[in-house]
Formats: sequence, C-alpha cells, structure tokens
Amino acid sequence: MRHILNVSFRYKIPLWGSLLIVITALAVSASLMGRAYDDVKQDLSTSAKGLGRTLAVTLLPSMMNDDVWRAFEIINAPLKAVSPDSPVRAELILVLDNARKVYVSTNPQAAPMLSELAQWSPEHAMLSKRIARLALRQPETIELPGARRIYVVAPIADEGARLGTLVIVYAKDVILPRFWSAAWRGGVVGLLVLAVLLPINWYWGQRMAVPLVELATRMEQLGRQVPDDLDSRLYAYRDELGRLFEAYSRMLKELREKAALEREIVKSERLAAMGRLAAGMAHEINNPLGGMLTAIDTLKCHANVDARTLKTVALIERGLKQIKETVAASLVEAKLKSRELTPQDIEDVHTLVFPQAHKKALRFVWRNGLTRDVALPAAPIRQILINLLLNAIQAASETGRVDCETDIIGRELRLAVANDGQLLSATQMEHLFEPFSPLSESGHGLGLWVVYQIVQQLGGRIAAGRDGERMRFVARIPVGDGA
Repeated sequence: MRHILNVSFRYKIPLWGSLLIVITALAVSASLMGRAYDDVKQDLSTSAKGLGRTLAVTLLPSMMNDDVWRAFEIINAPLKAVSPDSPVRAELILVLDNARKVYVSTNPQAAPMLSELAQWSPEHAMLSKRIARLALRQPETIELPGARRIYVVAPIADEGARLGTLVIVYAKDVILPRFWSAAWRGGVVGLLVLAVLLPINWYWGQRMAVPLVELATRMEQLGRQVPDDLDSRLYAYRDELGRLFEAYSRMLKELREKAALEREIVKSERLAAMGRLAAGMAHEINNPLGGMLTAIDTLKCHANVDARTLKTVALIERGLKQIKETVAASLVEAKLKSRELTPQDIEDVHTLVFPQAHKKALRFVWRNGLTRDVALPAAPIRQILINLLLNAIQAASETGRVDCETDIIGRELRLAVANDGQLLSATQMEHLFEPFSPLSESGHGLGLWVVYQIVQQLGGRIAAGRDGERMRFVARIPVGDGA
C-alpha cells in the first residue's frame, strides 16, 4: 500500500479520480438497477392487484351459484387475452375455498380440483399458512423467502362473507426481461458518462499534477542551487495552486537577489582586500625602488663607465621605471582635493581619446549631457572616463563602434560607455574588475580595477552587461550638495 501511495502525483491524482468516478458510477448504477427491479416488481404487483380485484368481483356470482365451469371461463379469460410470450403473463390462476382447497384453476392438471394447497410443496404449504393468517380486505402481494414465484391473493366475499380466495401466480422470471432492458439502458448511459468524465478527470488530474511535479523537482534543487523559473503557462489560474506558484516565483526572485547581493559583497570585500594588499605592497616596493633609481642616477652622473655598461644601466633604469608605473597604477586615491567637474573636462577626455579611436577607424558616438559644473572631483572622473573609453576602443572590432554618454539623472552622474567588440562570458564578468585581469591583451590589466576603486571611493557603483550585441559599462556616482 505504501508503494502505491508513493507514486507520483502525475499518476496518483488521475488514477484516484478515475477510481472514485468508476466506484461512484457503479454505486449509482447498482442503486438505479435495484430501483428499476423494485419498480418493475411494483408495476407487476399493481397490475396483478387490479386484475385480482376485477376477477374477484366477477367470480362472486359463479361461486354463489356453484357454477364451476363459469368460474373456469372467468379465470381463464385473462390468460387467453394475453400473448403466451408476454413477460407479464400469469403462470397460474386458481380459486381456493375457505378450507384452502382448489375450487377451480386454469391448469387442472397442475392444480386439480379439491386438492389441498398445503400438500403440493413446502412452498405452497407456507403460502397456505400465510393465507390462513391474513384478514384479507383488499388484494395483497405475498413474496415468500427463497420462492421463485410471486403470489397475489384477493378475497372473494359478499357483504363481509368470505366465499374463497383468488390466487394469481407469477414466476419471478417474468420480471427479468423488463429489468434487464432497463439495466441495459442504464449501463449504456453509465458507460457514456464514464467515457466523458474519465478523460476530463485525466486531463484535470494532469493539469494539476504536472505543475506540482515540476514544483517538487525545483524545490529539491534548493540548497544546491537556485532552481529555474516555472513556465507561467504551466498553471495560469489564481486558485491556491496558482498562489503557490506565485510564492515560488517570489522566493526565486528573493533568492537570486540575495545571491547577487552576496556575490557583490564577496566581490567588494575581495577587491577591497586586494586593494589594501596592493597598496601595502606598493609602498613597500616603492622604497627600495626609489633607492635603486637614485643609485642609477648617481652612477650615470659620477661613474666613468664604458658605452656597453651605460647601455645595460639604461635598460635596468627603464625596467625599474616600468615597475614604478605599474605600482603607481595600483595606488588609487580618488578623494584627493580637486576642482569641481565641468562640461569642458568631459570634452577634454574626448579630445584625448579620439586619436586612439581614429586609428581603428571606429565610429565614435559622443554625447555630453553636462550643461553646468558638478560637485565632484574632476581628476578622478576624468580618469574613470578615460580608462573606460580606452578599454572600449581596445575591445571594439575594426571599423566598429564606441558610444559614450554622460549626463545627470536625479542626484547621480551617469557615465555610460559601450562597444561592439566580443561579448564577455559569465565567468569573465565575475572577474572583470579584479586587478591584473587576464581580459587585457596589452598593458598591466589594472584599468578596470582602478575604475572600480575610484567609483567605490566616491560612493558610487559600476555595472557591466550585455546591451544586445554590445558590451556596456555604466558608472553612477552620487553628486554632492553643490550640484
């Protein structure tokens, strides 16, 4: 039984529904068939009582005159009037005197005159006793336990004086043809009802079970991963199941927001930690680096060395300066005192980066939406925009396109840069703002990390994503009270 109950709802709901429909149909059919049998038997009893009443009145003069032949004709007339094949034809009609002996019968061989009813068979003995106990006033139906016949008895009396008893015998088999006819019609109707209800039940069972199965499958994934959304067309109603799906969708949305927030926190903490580490290492490297560069200057000024040595010293000096530049790039400090940002600062950035775009024959779409000074330090903002544009120009395809938009939206400065270069994968996006990023094909790979650090120090946020077939970077920085 447990194995049956553990079956998937996909099958359990339709099967249980089908089982209930079949049981209900069988119960209703059995009830209707029982009712049909009772109705047929009641119709037979009513008809027989009417016949008995008529015959009893007609037989009264014959019995008073002791006219047996006339009595025989009277009780035999109904049998002649009915076809032998008729399902409601009486099997036997007989008249008993008060001693329950046969006065006359329609079948003298089976029921001889003056024979005692009780001596025929145990069934007739029971019938004789039952008639003896009855105080007949009206025709009555007698159905004996286990008997194969139904008896309708009617008193033959004149002004309260009972002259005898009329007995009409019907075989129970006469009921069956009419009963089976009614049962057949009821069975056909029941099958038609099942043919309609079972497919409907299976459809609605599947309609409810399939969403539940899908929901259970998604819920099992919780804890390991954030499951996929359910298809909104799977169950589009607003009942309890529909509200459950809506709650599931809200839960997924909140889980994704939580996961994104956790990733952002971890990313911010990792970048902050790397920034602190890089800054500490930069300061530690700069001290011996400055000493080495000073020693090289002293050597060049005061030492008498040959040309080969000078060439080697110059090579070492260039290497040390490159190290110094790389270290300096990791020392990000955006909150230094600087003049306010002006619209001309943005135009200066355009002037600086336009030659780089021209070399690749790029279409450079520029829109400067600043119309007044903004209460933000100019130098860090220029550095953010320059780094974003240089990265976009480098990533853009030959004869491609780079877009740049700057404007004020509410209380924020928005810097948006887009290019039509190769789209980044989800894995690349996760490490986009890390220092020494492998995404940079040339340079030290600190540009986007520096941008991220400056934006964070200014209290802003930066995001990268796909905009159709382009990569788009958007930095939003809150404007001070002087804007």
